[in-house]
Formats: sequence, C-alpha cells, structure tokens
Amino acid sequence: MSAEQWTKAFRAVAILEAVSWVGLLIGMFFKWIVRSTDVGVSIFGPIHGAIFIGYVVIAIATARVQRWPLLWTTVLALAASIPPLATIWFERWATRTGRLQPPAQPAAA
Repeated sequence: MSAEQWTKAFRAVAILEAVSWVGLLIGMFFKWIVRSTDVGVSIFGPIHGAIFIGYVVIAIATARVQRWPLLWTTVLALAASIPPLATIWFERWATRTGRLQPPAQPAAA
C-alpha cells in the first residue's frame, strides 16, 4: 500500500473505532444502568474488539510509513485507542501538525 492509502485507512479506522466505542457505551448503558437488555453489548462488543485490533495494527503500520517517533507520536496513537473518541482527536491532531500526511512528491521537471 502507498503512504496515501495507509493515511486514508488510518483515518477511516480511527473514525470507525470511535463510532464502535459509542455503540458499545450505549449498549453498556442499557445493560448496566437501565438493566433492560444486553443486546447492544453482544453486538457492539465483538465489533469494537475487532476494530480496536485493526486500529492498533494500522496505527503501527502508519507510524512506520509516516516515520513517527516511537516515544511520542506512536505511543500517543496507541494510547488514543483506549479512551472513548480519542482516536478522532488523535487523527485531527496528527493531521493538523503534519504527522499524518502523504510524503511530498518530487517536483516534475
């Protein structure tokens, strides 16, 4: 995959990870607070788990492609997978600070 494709994949999975977190939180609300059903957890639990693993894998691959420093940007990307919606915050921060950009193309003569 090209650097641009990794960047697009990272963005998509970061958003999906956050959305699945919200679905899981809603499911947990109905299971533990309302005490009505655990269907939301049964559905969103495995979905969120799979997307979480995908996010971690794509974050590591993107870190290599984008040449992120291990002890700051890469660890921050991985840590963003834990709090709800933090992957969206990280993606926006990485884009804003130039850490999530395709490499510059050489100028055509």
